[in-house]
Amino acid sequence: MRTISRDQIAVMNIQYKYFPLTRFLDDAAENQIKNIELWGAAPHFHMEDMTYRDIKAVRREIEVRGLRLVCFTPEQCVYPVNLAAPSHEARRRSVRFFEDSIRIAGEMGCEKVLVTTGTGYFDGSDEKEAWNHAAENLYGLGELASHYGVTLALEVLRRDESNLVYDLPTLTQMLKELDHPFIGGMIDTIPMALAGETPGQYIKELGDKLVHVHFIDGAPKGHLAWGDGVLDMEKYLEEFALMDYKGYLSLEITDGRYFMDPSASVRQSIRRLYAVL
Repeated sequence: MRTISRDQIAVMNIQYKYFPLTRFLDDAAENQIKNIELWGAAPHFHMEDMTYRDIKAVRREIEVRGLRLVCFTPEQCVYPVNLAAPSHEARRRSVRFFEDSIRIAGEMGCEKVLVTTGTGYFDGSDEKEAWNHAAENLYGLGELASHYGVTLALEVLRRDESNLVYDLPTLTQMLKELDHPFIGGMIDTIPMALAGETPGQYIKELGDKLVHVHFIDGAPKGHLAWGDGVLDMEKYLEEFALMDYKGYLSLEITDGRYFMDPSASVRQSIRRLYAVL
């Protein structure tokens, strides 16, 4: 039986937002992590503030440490980014935001960009229109991504974050409707757990269309370091191994408790994770 290897583990920089990006990169290297996922937001990598030279400088900082950028994740849950927005202007701005993200990923030598559908009104009054807007815009982004050799990883959100793609059935529906070779699905273990789902169900349903995973503990909400939540992370690992998952498992640790000492959250998670790999 194939097992998950350490080479499939990645770590993300979001809990380092009060520290320099180089601190995060140094910690990744010191903890023998080979892959990173780059959260695209200030102060580390806010696209609107960056020049071409800035982008290339970040790529050099990554590569000089022997690290590999496996996913670019522009911040899209806080800023006014919504591919399904009722306003044409808001949708157009959101599309431009992701178009820039795809181009930057190409410049960074990164093969994946995380995307979300956005959301409609929670009273359901524009549910069909919001779904159609999201699908149309995602397909167009997939066409652009194909020119850069970039795959879009469509993330499942919580029900209180989106009323469009929030569980495996809605993700499957959207992917089937899009039917695009450069758009795949991804798991975040927190929305997955809240929906009562498991990694095995996603892998069985999506197969090689499962292109990325945010692999974090929770209680069950919260994006916590390994061991600080209640999820059965070792069981999840077993399911990924049993189902022959070949992609990356990325540690997206976001809870505010880690902001003062982000290094400790990485050390704790990697120590526990590597102990079972």
